[in-house]
Amino acid sequence: MGKLIISENITLDGVIEDPTGDEGSVSWFTRIGEDDRAAWAEAEYAEAVEASALLMGRRTHTYFLNRGWASRTGEWADRLRALPKYVVSSTAVDDGWGEATVLAGDVVKEVTRLKEEVSGEIVVYGSGKLVRPLIEHDLADELRLMVYPFVAGTGARLFPAAVKPARLIGTRTVGTALALLTYELLGP
Repeated sequence: MGKLIISENITLDGVIEDPTGDEGSVSWFTRIGEDDRAAWAEAEYAEAVEASALLMGRRTHTYFLNRGWASRTGEWADRLRALPKYVVSSTAVDDGWGEATVLAGDVVKEVTRLKEEVSGEIVVYGSGKLVRPLIEHDLADELRLMVYPFVAGTGARLFPAAVKPARLIGTRTVGTALALLTYELLGP
C-alpha cells in the first residue's frame, strides 16, 4: 500500500498559492538567496529519489511543463521525468513530461485505489485544490512543509477548515533560511 506524502512550499502564515508571483501576488519563493535555493533543490531531489510516484492536479502538472521540466537536464529533472505521474483532471493532460495517467471522476475513490496499487511513497507537489480533500478524507499520511521565512498576508492556505491531528516527526534547517517540518497525519 502506498504512503501519500503532501510536499508543500509554504509561508509562515500558511500560504501556498502563487509562490513565484506568476498570478499577480508578491513572490515569496524567489526571495531566498542562491545558497538557500541550492539547499532547497538538494532536499527536493532527495525526496524525489525516495518517491515511487507523483500525484498532482492538472494546474500543477501544467505548471511543471510550462517551466521546462520535460527538457531540463540533471539528476533531479531525470528523476522527475522517470517517475510515474498521476494527474487528477476531468480532461486529458499534455504528457510531454513523461508518462502521465489521468485520474478522472471521484477524487477520493481514485486516490484510494491509487494508494492500493502503488507501493512506496506517492508524493503530491503543490496542487492546493487537490490536497484539501486528501486531508479532509484522511488519505494523506504525511505532510512535508518547506517553510519560507515570509508572511504573505493573503492567498490560499493549505489546510481545510476541519481540525486534523498530526504528530511532528521531523525538523530540519534547509540552507540558512528554510525549515523543513514533517508531520504524520493521525486521521480522525
